[in-house]
Amino acid sequence: MATALRQGLSRGPLWIGGLLIGFIGAVALLSLVWTPLPPGKLQIVQKLKPPLAQGLLGTDHLGRDVASMLMVGAWNSLSIAVLAVAMGAFAGTLLGVAAAARRGWFEAIAMRANDVIFAVPPILSAMMLGALLGTGRFTAIIAISVFMVPVFARVTASAARQVWSRDYVQAARGAGKGGIRITIDHVLPNIANQIIVQATIQLGLAILTEAGLSFLGLGMAPPAPTWGRMLADAQTYLGRAPWLAILPGLAIALTVLGFNMLGDGLRDLLDPRERSR
Repeated sequence: MATALRQGLSRGPLWIGGLLIGFIGAVALLSLVWTPLPPGKLQIVQKLKPPLAQGLLGTDHLGRDVASMLMVGAWNSLSIAVLAVAMGAFAGTLLGVAAAARRGWFEAIAMRANDVIFAVPPILSAMMLGALLGTGRFTAIIAISVFMVPVFARVTASAARQVWSRDYVQAARGAGKGGIRITIDHVLPNIANQIIVQATIQLGLAILTEAGLSFLGLGMAPPAPTWGRMLADAQTYLGRAPWLAILPGLAIALTVLGFNMLGDGLRDLLDPRERSR
């Protein structure tokens, strides 16, 4: 009984994180087919109405429905974060497994290049890309994904090096298998759990980064609503309409918390060493 109770408590972060992300994801998907009002609809005479006085969550300084903007903002923020992390994970994993397989000068150059990329904040990358390509969804995705590459490359290279030292890998090399075949058959299956956990945790960071880019005007172009831009627009009205900052800030905080708890829960579930502890 005590063992079952401990196991149930240990899975708490996994369930709580899964429920939070599941709810936010469902809201984001719902926004594709339905919102209480069009998020861009202006109702100047209804501006700065508090929650329940006009709509469920009130209106902003232009009379736009806050609930609708939060729903569409959830889709915009999640879609950018997921695409950016997926691209960063793909590129970083390829680089990491290649560095672990080749070693020597290739690994040294790849890891030093990662250090250089990691030293450039995504906001600075977005500013440089914005000057070249213009601000928008594509710029935000590229800036965040470039920042994610060295994170996944480091995790993947470290885990892959451990797999390459295993006896079964040495036996596969002795049997004549090449580096690519060993990587596909043995390395990637054995490090997939760590990549999944890292990707889940990085999604929370990607949400924060996207919100920061939107706050600075480097994310999606208006009038597309994002949580970061809603926070930026709310600065002027903190005294009169504090809910305009509280609601998107709470949405960001809950999403990041959900991804972090989901990542911690997946790590405990998928890592045998964590389960033994």
